[in-house]
Amino acid sequence: MKINRTRKLAYTGLCIAIGLLLPQFVKIIPVSNPGAIFLPMHIPVLICGFLCGFPYGAVCGVILPILAYALTGRPAIFPTAISMMFELYAYGALSALLYRYTKGKIYPTLIGAMLGGRIVLGIVNTIFFSFTDKTYGMVAFISVSFVTALPGIIIQIALIPTIIYALKKSRLMS
Repeated sequence: MKINRTRKLAYTGLCIAIGLLLPQFVKIIPVSNPGAIFLPMHIPVLICGFLCGFPYGAVCGVILPILAYALTGRPAIFPTAISMMFELYAYGALSALLYRYTKGKIYPTLIGAMLGGRIVLGIVNTIFFSFTDKTYGMVAFISVSFVTALPGIIIQIALIPTIIYALKKSRLMS
């Protein structure tokens, strides 16, 4: 079933709402910086890209970090929220475009979008940190993007395909 523009806008709004709520639940986990570990905003953006396509997934990714900052004060605006805008834009755009390019193959799309988003995050952080007195090199990139975020990456790889298969089976997406 093809979904029309109105339904895509509604689904995008729902994904944004979920992206605002998930971090509120994750922050009750008693670890330091749970958002960087469990990546709660990434899940609805990736799903939005799969479900609604481009540009809806990309718009979801851009809006979510800034809206979260405006409503909750988290994540910090610079550099986190602004760099997340670029990263989540890439997630939403790449999951939409790769899903179409791979003709509906979920795992290659998901892995490609996740890697692409992390690469964008690394490039943006390199640029942003060049304006500060902090250093950001390959070790920091690998540590933040893959080591610290490993639980979130595992959750995404386990959860998102299950959700996409369920949406397909229920005919909420094609």
